[in-house]
Amino acid sequence: MGSITELFFEQAKKRPDKTAIWCDGREMTYKELSELVCRYAGYLKDRGVERQDIIGIPMNNSIESAALMLSAAAIGAGLAPINPTLPVEAIKTAFEAAQVKHVIARKSFWKKYVPGAEMSGGLKLCLDGEAKGCDPFSEVLKHEPVMPDMSGVTGDETWILTMTSGSTGVPKPIELTQNNKRKRIDAHVKLYDITEDDRVLAATPLYHSLAERLVMLPLVTGATSILLPRFTANMWLQCVSDNKVTFTIAVSAQLGQIAQLLSSPFAPDITSFRSVVSSSALLEPHVRSELISKLQCDFHEMYGTSEVSTATSINFREAQHKQQSVGKAIPQAEIKIIDDEGNALAAGEAGEIAVKSELVFNGYYKQKEMTEEAFTPDGFFKTGDLGRLDEEGYLYFCGRKKELIITGGINVYPYDVEQAVSKAEGVKECAAFSYPDDRLGEVVALAVVTDKDARISERDIKVLCAKKLADFQQPHYVFLLEELPKNPMGKLVRNKIFETVRSAEKLIRPE
Repeated sequence: MGSITELFFEQAKKRPDKTAIWCDGREMTYKELSELVCRYAGYLKDRGVERQDIIGIPMNNSIESAALMLSAAAIGAGLAPINPTLPVEAIKTAFEAAQVKHVIARKSFWKKYVPGAEMSGGLKLCLDGEAKGCDPFSEVLKHEPVMPDMSGVTGDETWILTMTSGSTGVPKPIELTQNNKRKRIDAHVKLYDITEDDRVLAATPLYHSLAERLVMLPLVTGATSILLPRFTANMWLQCVSDNKVTFTIAVSAQLGQIAQLLSSPFAPDITSFRSVVSSSALLEPHVRSELISKLQCDFHEMYGTSEVSTATSINFREAQHKQQSVGKAIPQAEIKIIDDEGNALAAGEAGEIAVKSELVFNGYYKQKEMTEEAFTPDGFFKTGDLGRLDEEGYLYFCGRKKELIITGGINVYPYDVEQAVSKAEGVKECAAFSYPDDRLGEVVALAVVTDKDARISERDIKVLCAKKLADFQQPHYVFLLEELPKNPMGKLVRNKIFETVRSAEKLIRPE
């Protein structure tokens, strides 16, 4: 297929004066961005970055980051973007897993980071000023904007290594080639009818696969990319209003905050939207209902993973009778539910969600055995998520397999417990999790965050659960917390709740 950057250059040739990208008040036309990409690609080549080399970068959301993605693709190099707020040692561990040869970072990082032997002779670039032993970014801008030679780029080169971690905490770099990304972009263009007239918002961190996709999608289709430097609900709403955003995929945690503001008479005008998609985790039912009523556009929810991209999608305006579902398989994917032995389960039975897809990743980078273990013999990726399919092929998400609570040999799905409580007056959010128990192995516990002025006690919650849940689903412990632990994407980190509640003062024990 060749370099994905070729698609961008084709669009730049067609519409040089059109705005290609906006970020934090700055914008570049297609001509200006293509010149920056050419300068960046020339710099990388001159400094010894070769095809298939991996460049590590603690990545912030910026126009320069988008340009780096395209310039690396142009020369067949790969990127290992990482959360810049992580401790330096954690970043170094991730870079080692990705076999990084070159590093691009900000001055604050270079003050703490000491490259290992594998970095000797590699490129070291400082993005904001000067750092010892590093090139300043002005060296990039000195290069002439000469079109890079892309003739040797096949598209099968590693382009993005998205970091995830297994149960051991050791980083697992998800390998995505340019061809992987191109297929994913094509699928989303068709799925959500993206055209050159769209203005597409990316409001999640660029070191995550969702934002990478949302930034590149408009740039290779002739549309405009709107990149939010960081997320707050107010910033998101104002950005949509100011930039006349037409399409976005947002994580559910963001949409939960946004929904609260939409009821205000002072909420900015966001009627430019024609389509909004929720991803990452299930929307709370009340949030979903609020968004369906407030958004004057198509509203979708999708299910997927970084390894397989989007696997299902649902338009709630068209499937109002399936409000609890995350949709049907997209044309490029096939889904089945399997048991622990890999056997397919019948409609209605809960088990692990397995996906076979044209959009599947290339594997865990340089980890062949781990990659093979992630698939069934017939090529389905084992997501580690639990769900069920109904007779019509709609998927219902039940939670993470490793988060399943097994109490006295009976399976309890955290989602079922949470649904009994989340709609209660005064409850802002809640999360069910396992709590060690000498007799039953583990029991259900529930962490609850209440609204600011709510008068609701732990006992009130236990009474509510007694009315709505089966005996084996009852929470033995209820904790009232100020907040739930979440990652930078706003997604619940369930395995950290137990650590959080150990120090909680208020606890109701079963009688």
